[in-house]
Amino acid sequence: MSGFEWAWLAWGGAFLVIEGIALKRKAKGDTLSEQVWKIFHTSQGQEKTKTTQARRAVLVMFLAWLVAHFVSGGAV
Repeated sequence: MSGFEWAWLAWGGAFLVIEGIALKRKAKGDTLSEQVWKIFHTSQGQEKTKTTQARRAVLVMFLAWLVAHFVSGGAV
């Protein structure tokens, strides 16, 4: 295995450990999902700011690119 393969495995393992601890603690705002919801103001009742629409647009564009990138095999 190459160094990058090991690095990506380590990154995935770190994610699993961090998310696992966050799920076990059950404290509000610990999980990746809760952080994304906070950053992009998608939680119900969360106050909207001047940058809310821009943040959400960035999120949608990134996710659309990511899906297209993976589905196309990197052609996008």
